[in-house]
Amino acid sequence: MDSTTAPSNDESEEYRFTETQDWFSGNIPLWTSFMPLVGTPNPQILEIGSWEGRSATFLLTSPLCANGGSITCIDHFDLFATPAGRERHKRVLHNLSLTGRPFKVIEKFSVPGLMTLLEEAAKGEITGFDWLYIDGSHRADDTFLDAELAWRLANEGAIFIFDDYLWYAQPHDSPHRPKPGIDAFMKLHKDEFEIISSSYQMVLRKKTKMHIGFLVESSKPVDIGADAFGHSVNIVLVVDASYAMPATVTIHSIAKHSSRRLTFYIIDCGLGVDHRDRMTLSIARKPNVSLVFIPLNGDGLGASLGPVWAKIDLVDLLPVERALYLDADILAREEIGRLWDTDLDGKLLGACPDVGFPLGHEKIERGPYFNAGVLLMDLTRIRGEVQELRDVAKSMLSSKFVEQDALNVHFRGGWKSLSLEWNAQGLGTYADLRTTDRQAAKLHEMADPMLVHFTGPVSPSLPLVLNPYIQPCVSKPWGYAKARGHPYAEEWWTALRETPWAEWVESKEYRAWYDHEKAKAKAQAIQEFDKVVEA
Repeated sequence: MDSTTAPSNDESEEYRFTETQDWFSGNIPLWTSFMPLVGTPNPQILEIGSWEGRSATFLLTSPLCANGGSITCIDHFDLFATPAGRERHKRVLHNLSLTGRPFKVIEKFSVPGLMTLLEEAAKGEITGFDWLYIDGSHRADDTFLDAELAWRLANEGAIFIFDDYLWYAQPHDSPHRPKPGIDAFMKLHKDEFEIISSSYQMVLRKKTKMHIGFLVESSKPVDIGADAFGHSVNIVLVVDASYAMPATVTIHSIAKHSSRRLTFYIIDCGLGVDHRDRMTLSIARKPNVSLVFIPLNGDGLGASLGPVWAKIDLVDLLPVERALYLDADILAREEIGRLWDTDLDGKLLGACPDVGFPLGHEKIERGPYFNAGVLLMDLTRIRGEVQELRDVAKSMLSSKFVEQDALNVHFRGGWKSLSLEWNAQGLGTYADLRTTDRQAAKLHEMADPMLVHFTGPVSPSLPLVLNPYIQPCVSKPWGYAKARGHPYAEEWWTALRETPWAEWVESKEYRAWYDHEKAKAKAQAIQEFDKVVEA
């Protein structure tokens, strides 16, 4: 049973409180100091354990709700089995009505009451809470469970208050006091909040977004998002030491824009301890993100032929059924969840057309041809033909675009074409050159891309840099030729500065490498020139 009451303008009666049961008023100065931290003018308040409504009426008439707001109170009122419970219920309704603010009273124990709210949130009937007060049971396990369920209903930035943290009526380690349950909750969610007060009450401010989790069921289909079922977005990169820095940018930029549960699988092709540490640090403040390093299989193609071929090894190396493969030279600009949720329509692979060669090239059979920098993979089904894939790869070791050609040959007719917004290639360079093959390509999809792919070499040769037909040249942002003319190069540098590699880029080590690569390109060009003129 719920009691929902619209605002009332009847202020003819006074609040009905039992004066000897005022356990709240001493908190008013502290609570008032926290109110400016709530960023919404129409805060939604959740209170577990209302008694006679003293704290609830304060909140509704406080500066917190000066411009609007409402409260939801959960209290069992002794399930109306006692005179005292029935009297408290009458007083709560009376007192809340006098505030003139909207309120809702859920007359249940806290867990079924919170489950009711989770159902409503799943259906979009409520949007989450901005101020939450946990003051129900004094048992540690009950407090933990109340907190766990309420946390899922708390918006980012919400004020989350535990009462009786230092309640002393029971021994310090007793399960019959809230503190052990609160401590356990805080340990579990240690990266998801900041402590703004720790005294008799423990007060937290949430740093993560509202997440319902897998705790709801409904007789009606509800759109609660794929991540509500506890599934992770599985992202895999193949990385060696030379690509550790840009791979960290890729990881950081994806995590920065995502509220989804993410697991990054890094196929380790010779990373050092420092490389792995920097990658790990880049997601240290993202409690929804995990990083798993997987050693390269010594018997695989990557170990014998080079890291690019580990794209094929990952089919067996990953402990998941579906994965999103990304090259380590990609920058994410928006949430990646929409790509992950793409229905492959029975295909084994989702990929974007190759902007340079949308219909392939002269060395392989002509036809729709994809870029292998972004691959949404149905690993379960691909594993059924992985030996055939390996055989194709081994037969194409000298092909023009090596593993990309092998993948295109094997998956011909078995891949779904995705929007180029998920693999924007050649921006500012060859994508601007119109060719017959590109006439059918939907290049307009790259106008505001979600994933930017910095195709081209790290250190281009001098002829590539000077080629008058493709200016500026194609190059990675961190290479000696930079990525001049690329519309998102500065965004890449901004993302890099937000990672643990920021200081390294300003180091003598990086400058020495930069100068060496530039000098090497010049020396190779002179050597080629001398060969021609002295032949």
